[in-house]
Amino acid sequence: MGELAESYVRWADVETRGSSPSYEGWARAIAADDQVLALIGALPARKRQPNLVFAAARTAGAPLDEYHRFRPWLVRHWPEVADIVLARSTQTNEAARCALLVPELARLDGPLALVEVGASAGLCLYPDRYSYRYRTPDGVVALDPVTGPSSVVIGCAIDAGIAAPTRLPDVAWRAGIDLNPLDVGDPDDVAWLRALVWPEHHDRRERLEAACALVATDRPHLVRGDLLDDLDELLGSAPTDAHLVVFHSQVLMYVEPAGRERFVERMRGLDGTWISHEDSRVLGSSAGLAHDGRTVLTVDDVPVARADPHGRSIERL
Repeated sequence: MGELAESYVRWADVETRGSSPSYEGWARAIAADDQVLALIGALPARKRQPNLVFAAARTAGAPLDEYHRFRPWLVRHWPEVADIVLARSTQTNEAARCALLVPELARLDGPLALVEVGASAGLCLYPDRYSYRYRTPDGVVALDPVTGPSSVVIGCAIDAGIAAPTRLPDVAWRAGIDLNPLDVGDPDDVAWLRALVWPEHHDRRERLEAACALVATDRPHLVRGDLLDDLDELLGSAPTDAHLVVFHSQVLMYVEPAGRERFVERMRGLDGTWISHEDSRVLGSSAGLAHDGRTVLTVDDVPVARADPHGRSIERL
């Protein structure tokens, strides 16, 4: 169980330290708990990650408490938790990641045809429908849709190396692909998205509710499919008179290396723009950048910025 324990310690050190004390405490305690590690270790390898296990436990009714109170509940209810883990996946759908996309999308001549890979419920397909408050060294830059301030307001710290956008992208068409698309009109799916938000992140939970309500009024076109086998068909349905943009956020880490390389090669030949927001260890183009909890924003396989994984900040490389 050494490797599994190490992965939980690493997640506590890199992902949750300073961001989620409760999850950090659970992860560190589990790393030293052979019985619980054995339970988690019996799951398929791709189902053992802390965020999935913890979200499943909370969905099943786990107390958000110190580990010595959480642990007996988890052991007692493990069959129920394991069933949820096997049925679900980490499909965090953070609308605030749009704040990372907008500076790049605003540079492109519109109209745009957006395709999100690993779209979850499609909340990131609406960068033109949200309001933004970019905190720059010179003050706050406010950006709202042409129809007025949105019910979803996203704050993002942006460094001096990045010019705050002055307009929102012109989106003419939007679609997404996911192995298991979620429906903002399904209470169970929305509850799962809510469970994936870390306990202390109240602002993210409020934004999720607002984004789901907004998207429910104009649901996106989401296709059930695999990014290797089914993406080309979706790309072929995009309007030819719009600039095609394919983007994804923290998706490729779940793809086997060989499949990841196939996807990268496909994107390098894309007749359009490819925007990636992934862990620094995922793409070869970001090799050498520190794995410090921040993600890497790349445009057409060129790293351009480091970002908070939940869209709270962006810093030009």
